[in-house]
Amino acid sequence: MERVLLVSSTEKGTAYLCALLKGYFPAAPALAKNGGEARRLTLDGAYDLVVINAPLPDEFGCELARRVSQSTGAGILLVARADMAAEAAQKVCDAGVFVIEKPIDRRLFDQALRFIAAAQNRLASLLEENARLHRQLQDLRLIDRAKCLLIETLGMTEPQAHRYIEQQAMDLRMTKREIAGEIIRTYEN
Repeated sequence: MERVLLVSSTEKGTAYLCALLKGYFPAAPALAKNGGEARRLTLDGAYDLVVINAPLPDEFGCELARRVSQSTGAGILLVARADMAAEAAQKVCDAGVFVIEKPIDRRLFDQALRFIAAAQNRLASLLEENARLHRQLQDLRLIDRAKCLLIETLGMTEPQAHRYIEQQAMDLRMTKREIAGEIIRTYEN
């Protein structure tokens, strides 16, 4: 995590949270004083972590946390007064938002940041796996399309078309996807 957005309406809260964050992030966080400004900043830039010091002047912060959770991949930490933290946690827990109480315990803050980093790493690996599977599915569709063309135009059976594509890929040292693309370009026109 490198890019941080701190949403806090009070100067005292901003200074305290900046000092806490400085121990974890070398760069100073981007600052927003209200929910509207934070929404604009999250549209313009990709943040790894969004820290919301609730309440904000234009909203409490739960709505902002849910919105940021839905529209970005950022980890979100909502800091709320002890008497409001449980209610806030109920509202945002299903959106993957971490809630900690004020006054902030440094150990709890450290633990929350580690949990957020772990969750983001897990999410990144799942997104990477999803992209890999999506590419693999596209490859299979392309290869199946090429097989159909070989069956229609050259009268091959499905196993023959499959073997032909595999053999061409091995002989020409190309991927099956590249061979399928060549077959489609050749026989579709």
